[in-house]
Amino acid sequence: MGREEILYMFPEKMRGRWQEAANLCEQLQEIRLRAGRAATVILGQKERFIDAAGKIVDRQDLGIRMTSQELDEILQHLCQYSLYAFADEIRQGFLTIQGGHRVGLAGQVILDKGEHIRNMKYIRYLNIRIAHQVKGAADSVMRFLYERGQICNTLLISPPGCGKTTMLRDIIRQLSDGTLYGQGVNVSVVDERSEIAGSYMGMAQNDVGSRTDVLDGCPKVEGMMLLIRSMAPQVLAVDELGSDKDIEALRMASGCGCKLIATVHGYSLQEIHNKQYMRYVIEEGMFDRYVVLERQHGNCVIEGIYDREGQRCIK
Repeated sequence: MGREEILYMFPEKMRGRWQEAANLCEQLQEIRLRAGRAATVILGQKERFIDAAGKIVDRQDLGIRMTSQELDEILQHLCQYSLYAFADEIRQGFLTIQGGHRVGLAGQVILDKGEHIRNMKYIRYLNIRIAHQVKGAADSVMRFLYERGQICNTLLISPPGCGKTTMLRDIIRQLSDGTLYGQGVNVSVVDERSEIAGSYMGMAQNDVGSRTDVLDGCPKVEGMMLLIRSMAPQVLAVDELGSDKDIEALRMASGCGCKLIATVHGYSLQEIHNKQYMRYVIEEGMFDRYVVLERQHGNCVIEGIYDREGQRCIK
């Protein structure tokens, strides 16, 4: 990712305001824009603001206030001046743009007769989340994801914001390309919220490996079954298990001979065991490895890697 990607998110006449932030692209995590509020950036976990001259400042009262018209112009630019073409994504509350960056949207929702979201208008809040692929994020765990030369069914457990999707993405890449521990295999990814591959117009913007197929924007349950039928994967990867239906689809995938790589929100293996929809998974021994992430002193680290019996492989 380079500074040009940041600048091209904005209409040309606005780019001068974002030069300084773009120069810090490696530290930049979020750009939050709210109508009538100061333009905000998150740099290295710290909230800063952009003033009228494009300078990064610490005081919110010095930040330039975004207008509704400016937000409309930015959204139109991000949608290549065709909101209709992006209607499905807008309805879900986010866009994935070139480079794999993700733009969260909020405004006034329009409901259909069944009270499902049909569209969104008066979009007055944008949260541009900057994609940072960390190649090598999974280096320290890869050797534990093989047993007798075979890939292990693996579940990543992590609190929100602790790097589970980053690690999942790198595991997918390494399994696909091959490692010291095993040759590359065909991997299929159900990328329900476009966070793993960061697909833009169907093309993965993140490197997810040379043998990886991505089904973008599809619900996990339908996506898993579709990929098994159409792509014959050796490994199936999904992010954020959260329901009995997800688990049932995983069981069906496993019965078809696929190896499974998945993630779930949680703070420990014990906490996951206490979740109703996960208890059966653990007791049945569906996963061979559990990789638990945690935050220590502001940093995301591996708390432990456990086998199917819950015994620690590494601390």
